[in-house]
Amino acid sequence: MDFDDQLRRYFGTDDLATIAPSTLETGIDRMKVEFGMEKDKGRRFALWTLMYMFGASPDLDVAFDNEADRNTARDFMDMMDKAAGA
Repeated sequence: MDFDDQLRRYFGTDDLATIAPSTLETGIDRMKVEFGMEKDKGRRFALWTLMYMFGASPDLDVAFDNEADRNTARDFMDMMDKAAGA
């Protein structure tokens, strides 16, 4: 899953600065629906990370059945926090 492709898929653009608030809300809603239906582990994780970056991800215990997947998500969250502080 390419980040720019996902932005275009859910928000109609790959330029974050041009996403209108209503478009952002609609795109996040679409991501949540697709996340709930997605069976592929990798695609599911990629959707979760995108939702996390937009502040809309479900809690880890809801999103992932597997403890290893929850730990991977925690690692991602830590990396994002470090990147934001850099």
